[in-house]
Amino acid sequence: MSTAQNLAGTRISSLLDENSFVEIGGQITARNTDFNLSAQKTPSDGVITGYGLIDGNLVYVYSQDVSVLNGTIGEMHAKKIANIYALAMKTGAPVIGLIDCAGIRLQEATDALNGFGQIYMSQTMASGVVPQITGIFGTCGGGMAMIPALTDFTFMEEKKAKLFVNSPNAIEGNRVDLCNTAGADFQSESGLVDFVGSEEEIFAQMRALVAMLPGNNEDDASYEECNDDLNRVCSDLENCVGDTSIALSRIADNQVFVETKKNYAKSMVTGFIRLNGMTVGCVANRSEVYGDDGEVAETLGSELSAAGAKKAAEFVSFCDAFSIPVLTLVNVKGFKATKCSEKTMAKSVGKLIYAFADATVPKVSVVIGQAYGSAYLAMNSKSIGADLVYAWPTAEIGMMDAKMAAKIMYPDADAAKINEKAAEYATFQSGVLSAARRGYVDTIIEPEDTRKYVIGAFEMLFTKREDRPGKKHGTV
Repeated sequence: MSTAQNLAGTRISSLLDENSFVEIGGQITARNTDFNLSAQKTPSDGVITGYGLIDGNLVYVYSQDVSVLNGTIGEMHAKKIANIYALAMKTGAPVIGLIDCAGIRLQEATDALNGFGQIYMSQTMASGVVPQITGIFGTCGGGMAMIPALTDFTFMEEKKAKLFVNSPNAIEGNRVDLCNTAGADFQSESGLVDFVGSEEEIFAQMRALVAMLPGNNEDDASYEECNDDLNRVCSDLENCVGDTSIALSRIADNQVFVETKKNYAKSMVTGFIRLNGMTVGCVANRSEVYGDDGEVAETLGSELSAAGAKKAAEFVSFCDAFSIPVLTLVNVKGFKATKCSEKTMAKSVGKLIYAFADATVPKVSVVIGQAYGSAYLAMNSKSIGADLVYAWPTAEIGMMDAKMAAKIMYPDADAAKINEKAAEYATFQSGVLSAARRGYVDTIIEPEDTRKYVIGAFEMLFTKREDRPGKKHGTV
């Protein structure tokens, strides 16, 4: 066995529980004989497929072998992957693909092209039934790039991996030395890649993610025994309003937060935590990013961006498909106002509203800062289906900033009058008590008590059942 082939198998061994992998189809080779292909050895037709365990949970895996025709996809290669998907659908277990592939196998032409289509079809049928995860360790270009796009989560090795539809040098006006559009940094900032790191880090992150997820869409939820205090006081939570990734880790069991798409649309945080051992999907506005030194590394503002809305909508849709409850931390004062963002803002926010409104899983919202206008409504408000809405005493909920509202209502007033009316507006229209009196907020809670309240809420909502109008599917 070659070093490269060892690498394909070693990656599987590094990912799965020790000695748990069972190979399927190890004797399969290429069937095609065109262009002297029969003279070349094609062990396993360039992909190792089988099943194994991650923390005792069944998963199916395929790992491409770059030593066999550069890992290209041919007829039998594709059939092996499709077979793994068929087994995963029957048994209800996740599929993990480890990609290292030069693309389509030219010697097999339309047979190879049809193989790509078979993989796409398998992925589509599995979507929303079993979780799908892709790890990119080498080249993933052209038609291969659609494979991670059709999965739920994508991991990318930080130095050697390449992900592209068109290579950097094929893009008009670009060269790889100007902008490496195939690199991990570019792709993680573009919204397709969730996690970036070394191979070792990726395998650890994959295992952490799989541990959070249910095996399939019929599992009620993913659980592990909770050894954290359910009533733990989070005394510093009020200081985490800006960077809600920190806030989510504070309220989580054992302060573990698995963040997705960390480098994309940073003003929106998405990821998974456990509350009393139950996996919960989290969506939160973020206005600041803190560095490892505890200082503010980046200021983002409190506006909802088009990219942030898209990121959150896709995440909520995944959670709803797999019956994962959703927690939202809200701190948003409006929409991002840039020419670029405006092009897709309405459509992206519409998708976010639709995702929250259409989701039937338990949905809990905590207003931790500002919550103004339609941007607030889109963030899992009571009016679009939140089951419970909590708010901190310092929260502000209303149409817009009180001073701006006063200026609009009294355009000819002097500064003193504006300040007076702004104070009235803040008290009667934007105050959290006003929202609670109207039923838009269920309970006003102290920040340090957030963990115990949201745990209680999801415990109460565990048996939630909610019907939707009969239809094939929505069109938003």
